[in-house]
Amino acid sequence: MTRSVITGIDGSPQSEAAALWAAAEARRRGRELRLVHAWPWLRAGEEDAPRPGDLRPRALDALHEMADRIRRDQPGVRVEAGVISDDPVDGLVAASRGQELLVLGSRGLGGFAGLLVGSVGLAVAARAPVPTVLVRTGQAPVERPAAAGATREVVVGLDAREPGDAVLEFAVAEAGLRGCRLRVVHGWSLLPAWAYGGLMPPQADLRVQEATEAALVSPALTALKEKHPGVDIVDDLRLGGGAVALLDASARADLVVVGRRERRHHLGARLGPVAHAVLHHCAAPVTVVPHP
Repeated sequence: MTRSVITGIDGSPQSEAAALWAAAEARRRGRELRLVHAWPWLRAGEEDAPRPGDLRPRALDALHEMADRIRRDQPGVRVEAGVISDDPVDGLVAASRGQELLVLGSRGLGGFAGLLVGSVGLAVAARAPVPTVLVRTGQAPVERPAAAGATREVVVGLDAREPGDAVLEFAVAEAGLRGCRLRVVHGWSLLPAWAYGGLMPPQADLRVQEATEAALVSPALTALKEKHPGVDIVDDLRLGGGAVALLDASARADLVVVGRRERRHHLGARLGPVAHAVLHHCAAPVTVVPHP
């Protein structure tokens, strides 16, 4: 089976932004683009039939209009559009199995301007078996030029104690596809003895801690650079913790990549605190990559 880039359409500006971003990604990867709309009371082949109380005609119109728009504007991309008779979260998770990439619009939570992801996006990102990209309105669907004197980058977070090879490999592949630099960010925090005391340790102690963190990430970074000599890879150690470090480093990033361990919590699949924070507050598109 040929793997596709898949995106969900619900008639919102966020899903439109995601579809345009997904179309550019499908073109870049040479993949088919699948546009889907998930709703429990729709059946494939009956989406055009009038139904009393049907709440989603606007979303269905948007589905077909977006497919036509992408076929017109990007004739090199093969586009399929269809409906899924299922709950949006369950339907999107199921539809993504065996595909290459899932792209969703990032809907803000009312009243909190800094929170960019809604409940469906978070739930799908926590469960999807494939890399899942969250895109918000206003994010460019194609490469944007770097500012004067700047270099375009893909940014990825690295956990020094549990590095995820699948996350790093996805990030380096994305950097290669875009012709970008890959910035590998590791955020580290003060030792508890200092943090709880509310005091800053002497500069010598900071240097010792930083050297310790650098030694922890060195094997993964060395292996990555040796395996991908054609990609410009830079390492970036930052004091302040993983989420803060990634958000600071990603201010002008084309894409931010975070990992999600495929471990079951007693309450079900969940995102870690770093991925959760980055999804809510990052201005760039964010990809969540599941890994063992």
